[in-house]
Formats: sequence, C-alpha cells, structure tokens
Amino acid sequence: MTSQLVQSVDWLTIAPPVLTAAVALAVLVADLFVPPERKRLLGWTAIAGLTAALALLVPLRAGDRSTFCLTPDTRVTACSYTADHFTLVVQLLVLGGALLTALLSLDETRERLPAGGKPSPREPLPAGEYWFLLLSSAAGAALLPASRDLATLVVALEVASLPAFALVGLRRGDRRSGEAALKFFLSSVTATAVTLLGASFVYAATGTLHLTEIAQRLDEVPGQLQTLAEAGVALTLVGFAFKTAAVPFHFWVPDTYVGAPLPVAAYLSVVGKAVGFTGLILVTVVAFPSYADVWGPALAVLAALTMTAGNVAALRQSSTRARSAVRLLAWSSVAQAGYLLVPIAAAAYSSDDQIGATVAYALMYAVVNLGAFAVVVLVARVRPRNRIEDYRGLYAASPAAALALAFFLLNLAGLPPGIIGLFAKVTVFSAAVDAGLGWLAVVMALNVVIALYYYLRWTALLFRTPEGAPEEAPGEVPAGARGEAPAGTRKGGAALHRPSAPVTLAIALTAAAGAVLSGYPQFALRFATTALF
Repeated sequence: MTSQLVQSVDWLTIAPPVLTAAVALAVLVADLFVPPERKRLLGWTAIAGLTAALALLVPLRAGDRSTFCLTPDTRVTACSYTADHFTLVVQLLVLGGALLTALLSLDETRERLPAGGKPSPREPLPAGEYWFLLLSSAAGAALLPASRDLATLVVALEVASLPAFALVGLRRGDRRSGEAALKFFLSSVTATAVTLLGASFVYAATGTLHLTEIAQRLDEVPGQLQTLAEAGVALTLVGFAFKTAAVPFHFWVPDTYVGAPLPVAAYLSVVGKAVGFTGLILVTVVAFPSYADVWGPALAVLAALTMTAGNVAALRQSSTRARSAVRLLAWSSVAQAGYLLVPIAAAAYSSDDQIGATVAYALMYAVVNLGAFAVVVLVARVRPRNRIEDYRGLYAASPAAALALAFFLLNLAGLPPGIIGLFAKVTVFSAAVDAGLGWLAVVMALNVVIALYYYLRWTALLFRTPEGAPEEAPGEVPAGARGEAPAGTRKGGAALHRPSAPVTLAIALTAAAGAVLSGYPQFALRFATTALF
C-alpha cells in the first residue's frame, strides 16, 4: 500500500508552467529593487521567461510523458499531470498568447512622454504587479490542459482566473476598470462555486478524482448514488459554461473587455477562452463520456444560442459609440465561443476526433484575434475613445496597420484572403454535419452570414476617404496635450504615432502566422488532430 502513495515527479514534463510561475515570482521580488527608470526591464524579463517556457515544449513534442502517477498497476492509468499532444498544443496557444500580450503591454507599463515633453494623461500600469499577475495567470493556463484530475483542474482554473480579476481592475482611479473587475470577479466566483459543488458530487458518487477513473466508475455507480452523479455532471458543465462565456452565462464579457486595459482584453479573449474550453473538453470527453447523451444535446443548444446572441449583439453596435471597437470584438468573441462549442457537442454523437476541429479553430482564432487587438492598441494611442468610426480612412494614415486589420477581420469573417478563417469554419461546419447535427449546421451558416455584415462594415471603413476631424468629446484631453498631430493635418484621417517596436512585432508576428496558415491551412487541422489524447 505504501508504494501506491509514492508519486513520481518528472521535472521536465512540468517545466513550462513551473518556469512561468518561477519567473512571475522573480519579477515580483525584483520590482522591490529595480529603480523606476529601469522598470521596463521587468517586462523584457517576463517576455524572456515566456519565450523560454515555449522552448521547453520542444523536448516534450513526443507527447508521451506523465507525472504524479499513483497506481501504475491498475486497469486505468491514474496520473494527475499528462503532457500529451493535446496538452502541448494548448500550452503553445496559451503561452504564445501570453507572449503576444506581453509585447502589447510594454508601453502600458511605462510613462510615455509625447513630443511636447508632457507626461501622458493616463497613468501607466504598475509594472511589478502587472507582470507578476500576467505570468501567474499564464502559469495556471499552462497547467490546466495537463490536468487529469478534478482537484488539479480546479486549482489550475483558479490560478489562471484569480490574477485576471486584478489585471482587469489594475488601472487605478478608473471607475470603468473597477466595475469591470467586479463583474468579472462575481461571475467567475459563481462559476467556481458551481464547479466545486459539481466536482464534490462526482467524487462522492465515484470515490476518485482522476478523470480516467471517473469515466470508468460512472458506469458502475450504485442506483442510490445515480442522482448525485447526474447532478455532479450537470453542475460541473454549468460551471465551465460560465468560463467559456456561453449564453446565458456571457453577461460579464462586454463590460469586462471595455473596462480592462486593452492588452488584458486581448489576453482574456484568447487565453481566457482557451482555459474555459480546455476544461470543458477534459470533463466531457475524458471524464464524462458515459453521459454524452446529456451533455451532447445541451452543448449543441448552448452553441446555437451563443453564436446567435453574440452575432446579433455585435450587429447592433453603433460605430459612433465610445469604445465600440472593443465592444464589437467582445461580442464577436461570444459568437466565436458558439462556433468552438460545435465540435465538442459533435463529439457526443460521433467520435472524439471531432475535438480536433475545436483545437484547429482555437489556433486560428487566437492568431487573428490577437492581431486585431494589436492594431486596436495602436490606434487607441491617438484615438482613446476607440470608436469604430475612428478607423475611417486608416489606410490613408497607416497603410500597413489598415491592411493588417483588414486581413484579421476577413479571417474572423471567413473570407479570402483569410483562407485559414474560411478553412476553420468549414471544418467546424463539417463536424456538425458528420455528427448528424444538421440543424446546428444551418444555424451556424446563418450566423456566419450575419457576422459578414459587421466585419465587412468595419473593413470598408478602413479604406474610405477620411472625413473632417471629429469634435473632441467633453472632458477629452486635447490632441496637442496627447502629443498627437492635429487631426486636420491628414485631412481628418487618424494620424498615428510611429508604433513602438513591441507593438509592431506583435502585429507582424500575428500577420505572418495568419498568412502562413492561410497558405497551408491543412497544417492547422493536422497539427490539431494529432493533439488528441
């Protein structure tokens, strides 16, 4: 019995999340000693740490390592941490997304001095706290796809989520930021409570926390515990539905994205979403396959409701409303969550291979959505109201930024030259058809048509002739105080500062990745399909 309680530890297997967490602690301690004028070094340290964590995925590429295993001689392998292909692909997504977020955040954590020499009216984010929270959340996000027991899964989920609350509300003195953080916190705490209650019911019914053993023992639950097991499965699914922003658990998304610093909104839209969907895949496909007749129809309905609500809300966004650009991306993110749910629901009717479509779509979405946010970060430096209308004539002011944003939006819409976006949507559509979910495929096709309107409307604005300079909003800092060129100097166009090197690099990396995937879209699907457990 003693030998069964001894856990083996493979340090290389757990190296990516451990290194990320170690760098987070190092940055927090270093912040106490680094002088204010050298705080930028903390950001570059965080970027170096994330890059090293990504490099540590290379020795694990075989996808055949596990650790924290308890009972190797039982019928089912019971390991708490597994670095299979699924784990590695999701870790690549979340660590890569965190790295791009870090590039976008460098300018947000330092004092900016415009041409006039006056400090920026917006206070920079506190560097030490920001980088510690970002890396801590990334470490939790990297741990979650490797989790193979409910305890580790919930802990990883919270390690990824708790720092995100603080990141959203980190802009001191900003009422909108504090309100967004509170809404995000309350919704996430509710989701966690529901998930924990469901997990405790499942443990009570099965007597184990390991996902593979739960899958086996759910078929053998005694009759008197059957109701408890069913309630546990249902509550666990509801908890993860909150995390994925599926309707009707999506209400926190728009205000959270609008109130958060733009790099944090970008992080939540990609890494936060990947965390929720990874957990949902693990509990449905790995832990609860015997309840596929329950979670399959439920997720199909949620997918239809989520994509419809997100697209309709995005369609109604006014282009002249303050921060409408971020709000549209927020509702678009909700709609994209609906598409991501389709292959998971399809897996209940056919085979686990359908999960590859979700992973492929998530990879595409991560690249192009981070790219779109990178351009939004660039434009927001001179157009802080961040309206969609502020992008009118962007091509005249900055052709490269306009072309990049147009490419990202067309990818999200699924139109050429964004071949990867079209390919990903066709893959998801095929998953629904192959599973016999014809009605869901029809709903998805209608939603794709709806989404075309608002994506193309924004894209068309980029290339229109700039109009006269818009009037400053009451209380808005004058253009001269922000160091902007007067709007009339470019015939009303959105004259942009020369972008900083990190933001330029982020846009270039996402555009290059999108172009490569558009030229060879089969790579994403092949890469994702081999990621199955």
